[in-house]
Amino acid sequence: MFIALSIIGGFIILTFGAEALVRGASAVALRLGIAPLIIGLTIVAFGTSAPELAVSVKSALAGNPGIALGNVVGSNIVNIGLILAITALIRPITVQSQMVKRDIPIMIAASILVWFLLLDGDVSFIDGAILFSLLIGYLGFSYVSSKNSPEELDIDATPQNPLISILLIAVGIAMLVGGGILFVDGAVDLAKQFGISEVIIGLTIVAIGTSMPELVTSVMAALKGQSDIAIGNVVGSNIFNILGILGATALIHPVSGAGFNEIDFIAMLIFAIMVLPFAWSGLRIGRREGGVLLAGYIGYTSYLVMQVV
Repeated sequence: MFIALSIIGGFIILTFGAEALVRGASAVALRLGIAPLIIGLTIVAFGTSAPELAVSVKSALAGNPGIALGNVVGSNIVNIGLILAITALIRPITVQSQMVKRDIPIMIAASILVWFLLLDGDVSFIDGAILFSLLIGYLGFSYVSSKNSPEELDIDATPQNPLISILLIAVGIAMLVGGGILFVDGAVDLAKQFGISEVIIGLTIVAIGTSMPELVTSVMAALKGQSDIAIGNVVGSNIFNILGILGATALIHPVSGAGFNEIDFIAMLIFAIMVLPFAWSGLRIGRREGGVLLAGYIGYTSYLVMQVV
């Protein structure tokens, strides 16, 4: 009973947190003259990735490196194969050329980098420092290169008071973290009752649970016509998951790659690469592309289930 309440309660909190974060971030974009795409790649991406950070650090310190690494790899796969797919199926996503030329290639490069760093078996303190430094550089470059020409936002009752906007962002992130952890704890407890391995739990249950903020936030943004925030959230979260979350976790405690199959890293890289031609073609990710991504995710998940059985 408690497990069910944890999962359901976590999802409800996530929904309200996503709504608050999108409204607050959109208002900040308008007031500061920052492009919504940059907001999606930074503030929204960081906020929706906060549960992954909390869960990965908690898992590493608790001696569960499989969950810590599986959470990052699995979340990146979920973000594209499930979240971006569902968002595109609900409403086609318009993609800016900047995203195609810079941010998506950076996401692909980060995916290759983490695979390379794990060739020696773990992500060490030095590796973590490299990853986190690259994140700082990416955020700085994104801010400097952004133009003060935000697109018109169609957000109902967008708060004009900057304090209200900041409060909405803070409350939204807090609810996403709390709701995400509540959802994950319930899901992990449920999975352990069925004897599912740590790595599989990290790649599936935990990954989906900590990616729920991205799902709810991207869908909310897409329904409000905010394609920049929707796509920026997914791509930005994937970059942040690798450079920020895995980097910060490794700085606190080395993250072991033991128990991981190369298939998992290959799947993460393939999904990242698939986004590029889809976005390049007409600068739009439509329902057809969303269907292909979702089919790929179902195939990958089916593979994981077969490993358990």
